[in-house]
Amino acid sequence: MATGGSRKVRAARKRKRRMERVEHDLTDAQWVALQAAWGGCAYCGAEDRPLQRDCVLAISRGGRYSLNNVVPVCGSCNASKSNDEVTRWLRRKRLDERSFLARHVAIKAALALQFAPEPAADDSPPSADETFIS
Repeated sequence: MATGGSRKVRAARKRKRRMERVEHDLTDAQWVALQAAWGGCAYCGAEDRPLQRDCVLAISRGGRYSLNNVVPVCGSCNASKSNDEVTRWLRRKRLDERSFLARHVAIKAALALQFAPEPAADDSPPSADETFIS
């Protein structure tokens, strides 16, 4: 009898190891903002289903859960896309690739401004009193 477990168990362990190797920085507030900005599934537009986090660039291909890489999608689209490259998958499914990409860029830009980190006090330019002329 095999001690490795079933195929599902091995796949789950492999995914867990992949997830632990990558630093994910998507916050709950960012996820809520992404869902509101898209208003439904980013791929098919479905609004009547629960949404899941999907990495545009799959974790298995070097992606991670971050504001720039995650879109809200329905379970059907998420399962279908799996770890495929997003534009190839959109073409295969005959979904509007151009519309998705344009909207993705616009939403990323808007949310980047909304969640921009506050500048540290040390990052401000020196005042006239702080500069020394030699």
